[in-house]
Amino acid sequence: MKCICISEFMDADAVQALKPGFDLRYEPGWVDRREALLDAVGEAHALVVRNRTQVDAALLARAPALRVVGRLGVGLDNIDVEACRARGIRVIPAAGANARSVAEYVVTTAAMLWRGAYLSSAAVAQGEWPRPRLSEGREAAGKTLGLIGFGDIGRLTATLAQAFGMRVVAHDPMLAADDAVWARTGVTPLSLDVLLAESDAVSLHVPLVPATRHLIDARRLAAMRPGAVLINSARGGVVDEAALAQALREGHLAGAALDVFEREPLPAGSVLAGVPNLVLTPHIGGVTREANTRVSMYIAEHVRQALEALS
Repeated sequence: MKCICISEFMDADAVQALKPGFDLRYEPGWVDRREALLDAVGEAHALVVRNRTQVDAALLARAPALRVVGRLGVGLDNIDVEACRARGIRVIPAAGANARSVAEYVVTTAAMLWRGAYLSSAAVAQGEWPRPRLSEGREAAGKTLGLIGFGDIGRLTATLAQAFGMRVVAHDPMLAADDAVWARTGVTPLSLDVLLAESDAVSLHVPLVPATRHLIDARRLAAMRPGAVLINSARGGVVDEAALAQALREGHLAGAALDVFEREPLPAGSVLAGVPNLVLTPHIGGVTREANTRVSMYIAEHVRQALEALS
């Protein structure tokens, strides 16, 4: 009987869907107990992970029977894809299953940062009345949202932003300027420099690879429109965190939201601590009840199919 190990949390119904016909070992705490995980994968034919389990050379060396890695999400920077390919291990991301959750996170966060009215609860409860200052918030309608990366999530984000009345522009070097997707979506393709200069909000939708590490650095932050906002729900490391902290402290940017970080969990006392107009969330842009159900069932179905095809 083939063995499946799951090292991070997965929707209960999806876990149950994987049980029939397999030796299923579900230990979501393995992600924080590396040695226990390395011991467990010795018999695994499939491993299901989220974004924190490192499927690296050390793990692969301890998993001689491994044939399938299911990723509960879409980013693959925690998985040595080339090493898996060399071993004939199939890597299965949950393509598109959490796109709606990320898109909603981006659009609502952009609107929240522009409005600037939702971080005053403590002050109002204490008797303060910051109405003059908070009356300077801005509407989403008519603003320009710039998307860096225009894959499935970026395209759905564009659709939701357009429903708010936003103009959407995007930069994606993988798409030609005459690609049919631009006309179909009503999104304008721009160079990265022009996008930064024209956008009221910039949202990142790129993987973390050598070419995108610190893509948004001090120079590019300075090139953004004064008073713009930045949202990163893609991958930590795409934004230079120290440079962003400085841009916010200097008031060049009106605000920013980070859902991903160079180190996760974000360590206490990081360069982002106490930075004004900065919203920090713990890598949950693509994690909602609905998205977790979709992602988990997608991976359960595809991992089952992949293992059964090996029989």
